[in-house]
Amino acid sequence: MIVRIATEGQYELSSALLDRLNELDNSLVQTVAGGDQTAFARALSEMLALVRIQGKPVATEELVTSDLILPAPDTTLDEARTLFVGDGLIRG
Repeated sequence: MIVRIATEGQYELSSALLDRLNELDNSLVQTVAGGDQTAFARALSEMLALVRIQGKPVATEELVTSDLILPAPDTTLDEARTLFVGDGLIRG
């Protein structure tokens, strides 16, 4: 599966990590609902770290369609409220 981190790049990630990614997305939903910017930043950072650490960067010269798009690392709580698609921030 190809995951894009907005403003950063793409990573090839094992589909086996999709459940963990969804758990982290659910955590983000809760922090946005709770209105806690610090908790939101921490949860977003954890999600992005999973992709960066477990994923393999896709070369910038490769043209690959992203299966999922995650918010940029500097996304604020207010911005996240406008990014929701369905039940989370992951766009696919």
